[in-house]
Amino acid sequence: MSLKYWIVIFVLGIGWGMSFMFNAILLRELGPLSVSMGRVGLGALGCWIYVIGARKPVRLSWRRALALLGFGALSYAAPFAFYALGQQHIASGVAGIVNATTPAFTVIVSHFWPGSERATLQKTLGVICGFAGIVLLSLPVLGRGASSEFWAILLTVCAPICYAFSVNIARAFRDMQPVVLVALALTGATLAIAPLALWVEGIPVITRVETWASLAFIGFVLTSASFIAFYWALPKVGPTNISTVTFIAPISALLLGTWVLSERFLPEHLLGMAAIFLGLLLIDGRLIRWLARLGRA
Repeated sequence: MSLKYWIVIFVLGIGWGMSFMFNAILLRELGPLSVSMGRVGLGALGCWIYVIGARKPVRLSWRRALALLGFGALSYAAPFAFYALGQQHIASGVAGIVNATTPAFTVIVSHFWPGSERATLQKTLGVICGFAGIVLLSLPVLGRGASSEFWAILLTVCAPICYAFSVNIARAFRDMQPVVLVALALTGATLAIAPLALWVEGIPVITRVETWASLAFIGFVLTSASFIAFYWALPKVGPTNISTVTFIAPISALLLGTWVLSERFLPEHLLGMAAIFLGLLLIDGRLIRWLARLGRA
């Protein structure tokens, strides 16, 4: 794989790790549902600008439109809301580390999903390491008896679970161009989350410049542009290489949360991230295969 594709993967990983920092900034003035609504709404707008500008064909039946409404809610609206809800009580770095458990939950869901890949012993060990990482992240709050933080971690875990289901459901839309699929799914996510956000939190009132800037960046750059770049690189590098984004994002989230937001960096955070990374290595399998080839050599 050439250097330019590694640069794209590296930038995507840093960018998606940054999203947790921007969530923390947005939550100073907006409710968590409004954060999700703003991100998917601006993300959809950015994707449609690209789709229309590139003259991508859009053919859609009413039945598929309803399916995409549910898919968008599961893939974007719900996870973004879960992260924002959880970040009301936990640090952005912790949320970023929890996000790295997505491959572990994907292994579990895929194992029971009809026609999907069954879990191997190696992947099962990876899942166990991922759960061990979540336990390690929870130890500080359990030691302090901070039940709100513990439940916030569990609530944040719902986001990777949503991603695990959406990855398998996405196979039903393989006949669609990826960028068109993302534009339609983000539109469905907006239609799903907007009524709930407006009903629960009312019309958002933004008075700070940093809130507008964070909302624009997380919507247009970290959602629209990032997913367009992701699906541009996917067929060129393959799903295995593109999955390395998962290794970079939590590091970015943890470092930015510590440096920019002055969040506390605890030893348990490092241990939890190490356990989750070990799980990712086992699930990914490349390191194990490389060591096996090295041993045979």
